[in-house]
Amino acid sequence: MTHRSEVMEQYVDSDYQIQSIENAFLHLEDEKVIDALRVQSTLRASLSSSLRSREFIEIPPVIISPLTDPLNHPVSDPRIKCYGQDLWLTKSMIFHKQIAVQSLKKIFIMSPNIRLETPEKSQSGRHLYEFTQADVEALEWDRERSMNLAEEIIIEAVSNVKKEDGNVLSSLGREIPDWEKGFRRVTFGDAEKEYGKDFEKGISEDSRDPVWIVDIPLHAREFYDREWDDKPGVLKDMDLLWPEGYHEALSGGEREHDLKRILTRISQKGQDPASFSWFIAAARKGLRGSSGFGIGVERFTRFLCGLDNVSKASAFPKIPGRVSL
Repeated sequence: MTHRSEVMEQYVDSDYQIQSIENAFLHLEDEKVIDALRVQSTLRASLSSSLRSREFIEIPPVIISPLTDPLNHPVSDPRIKCYGQDLWLTKSMIFHKQIAVQSLKKIFIMSPNIRLETPEKSQSGRHLYEFTQADVEALEWDRERSMNLAEEIIIEAVSNVKKEDGNVLSSLGREIPDWEKGFRRVTFGDAEKEYGKDFEKGISEDSRDPVWIVDIPLHAREFYDREWDDKPGVLKDMDLLWPEGYHEALSGGEREHDLKRILTRISQKGQDPASFSWFIAAARKGLRGSSGFGIGVERFTRFLCGLDNVSKASAFPKIPGRVSL
């Protein structure tokens, strides 16, 4: 296994493209970027308002920490040496959410995430290495309640954007239908059987409404996701796919909170428990179950505006493999 710092050195030492100041300014003069940022402002306000109206408390984001999401795909983990310890830039607030919700019950964060993706991800049109998640967590909620909440706030956000920025959407050539709750659900296994390994692409392209992917296998997710008691190897997880080929909208599920199961899952993943000592200490003290999800704000904006690349949904986009303002 490649050590985090070794991976980081590969990124730093390689000769990648550096954005010119002129191009950074030209990006901000692009009418599509201006339109997208206007829509995104309405989107952020709607998501926050919807959650506040349901008594969710907004907490500040965590930017650096000795604890961050291990993820289940290759990224570089930038390390900061500080006060005699290693601190990492936050890839997601999954552990912080699970700890904070024990006291605060229902929380959300407009959370900046840093994920230094491999450079080939620059070709996807869907990846940034700095982006924002509308991150949500609720204590003693199951997956069903989280899915219902996600559908509600997404439908409300689309409605609010159409109301507030309908002229912008029209200028972009976008017509988004009025969805109803109860998005279609497909199990991970059935999706893979029908479409193969790249089923997200196929399902998204074939759909005109959002689609849930549920019951995701253990190998495809991180150790903190909760396994069904009666379906070993299958997690109480869900992803939501945007229609029209825009791929992933959100990811979430129920969280593992039992200490023994957490330690077993860390071992199964071949990870070092010392990397998660703060979370293990919280589990040893006692965690109650929770569930939640994270909505990619830039990806949501990309879908709403019909953009060919998610970089147009950011004022200062960080495209994998490029050094940008």
